[in-house]
Amino acid sequence: MNRVRAPVLKLGETLIASVQEALMDADLVGLRDELVADVKRYRATGVVIDVTVLDVLDSFAARTIRNIAQMTRLIGARTVIVGIQPDVAFAMVQLGLTLEGTETALDLEDGLALLDIQLGRERRV
Repeated sequence: MNRVRAPVLKLGETLIASVQEALMDADLVGLRDELVADVKRYRATGVVIDVTVLDVLDSFAARTIRNIAQMTRLIGARTVIVGIQPDVAFAMVQLGLTLEGTETALDLEDGLALLDIQLGRERRV
């Protein structure tokens, strides 16, 4: 039985993927494929990926998240990664893993605000 590990919610023109637990490589690929398809399906202009629950972000995960941001940008949506924990950020820097070219924010609220600014939308209340 497949469990939803990163449900995707639609909020206006924004899709929010909330990672619920550590994802295996196949789960990350599934999330990538789902988000890219959903951006097209819903004509989304923004994507937020919330990784708050992750205590590890390995090279495959970092590369896949960066690829999601690049793919969604190519089809017209901006992506913001939110919730990277301080220990995870420290480990990523030590290992030379970057999300170069990908916007990040502290939490979901800040990520949505950043998208609003980038997309010239009225601030959410």
